[in-house]
Amino acid sequence: MKRLHGFSLVVAATAIAGVAGYLITWWVARQTGLAEYRVFAVFWAFLYLLIGALSGIQQELARATRPLDGPAPIEHNHHARNFAVAAFVAVAALVIGTAPLWERAAFPGHGWALVWPLAIGAASWVLVSIILGSLYGTSQWSAISWIIVVDPVLRLLLLVIALSFTRDLLVLAWLVALPVPVTLLVLSPLLRRRLAVVPETDVGFGRLVWNVSRTVLAAAALSLMVSGFPLALGVTTKGQAAQVGLLILLITLTRAPLIVTVMSLQSFLVVRFRDHAATMWRTFFALLALLLGGAGVLAALAWLLGPPVFAFLFPHDPKPAGSLLAVLVGSSALVAAMCISAAAALSRAEHLVYSVGWVVAAVVTVICLMVPLPLDQRALLALVAGPAAGLLVHGIGIAATRSKVLPS
Repeated sequence: MKRLHGFSLVVAATAIAGVAGYLITWWVARQTGLAEYRVFAVFWAFLYLLIGALSGIQQELARATRPLDGPAPIEHNHHARNFAVAAFVAVAALVIGTAPLWERAAFPGHGWALVWPLAIGAASWVLVSIILGSLYGTSQWSAISWIIVVDPVLRLLLLVIALSFTRDLLVLAWLVALPVPVTLLVLSPLLRRRLAVVPETDVGFGRLVWNVSRTVLAAAALSLMVSGFPLALGVTTKGQAAQVGLLILLITLTRAPLIVTVMSLQSFLVVRFRDHAATMWRTFFALLALLLGGAGVLAALAWLLGPPVFAFLFPHDPKPAGSLLAVLVGSSALVAAMCISAAAALSRAEHLVYSVGWVVAAVVTVICLMVPLPLDQRALLALVAGPAAGLLVHGIGIAATRSKVLPS
């Protein structure tokens, strides 16, 4: 019953966060126009590419963290805390240190000005990811829900206010990045109470770093396919600013409901599969069936209602075909299915299967984006072929370890 209550809280928080993300996408695109929205979307994609990669930390901490059994010992397990400090410094240094290699290509006309909010937002997410992982591992559902809600709602409020006065990309970039550390400050009293006793991890510091490195690699591949896809599409497409902006907008709007929901539940699923290993397969196939059914309904709605709704929201932009919207929604089901299969693999400590599946999917996605086809065709090919290949790898890998049962 407690786990069901926790699931409900996380789903409700995710729904609120999803609505906030939708409103940000709609309002920024409407206020700036599609050509300018492309620039904003590339920064957003870059930041969330890094955030998505760092969410691998959260998933491993959720798997490895367990509540203290009995009274807290005098010497707590500080592996997660030590790792947080090291990872924060490493991420900030990595972004700033590598910026000379990509800042002009990624942010033409802005360069270093956008590197700083990118570094602050990404490094701060290390702390969020570690805190969320520890909270998931110890079933602190209300605290998790507050973090999920406060960050996007604060971002929405700041951007709506700012767009009333300016369309300056630098201002908008800082208002995208700052809610990450501000959320931790706002919720610090609650988090301090919930994390007063440092929970235990089931591995030492060295093993934790090794496991996290693999989950981060896999999460980076996932993030490239989802949040980072606009960045990859923009880099592989010369010119066509309005067309790319329109396609990015359509991909963001149509794929978010399934992908964002399941992605936000990955740590929950890891813990669920881990703690109920005997019923893992029944839960796994039930979730896939539910996902496919929901995807079919959403694809049909996108085909029938998507074009008129888009015309209402963006009356001055070209109206997309319903068939295109349906395929975009359908492709999101493949990524969402990979999120479920990945959680199943990680819950059984199959880090290699988990990582290889996502890496294969990302590589196939990038290769498809480089195929000499028209913009819409190669984008759709990448959105379908990448996750299909990764899901196949996950399926084979999990089936090969089907008889494995982890000790509790």
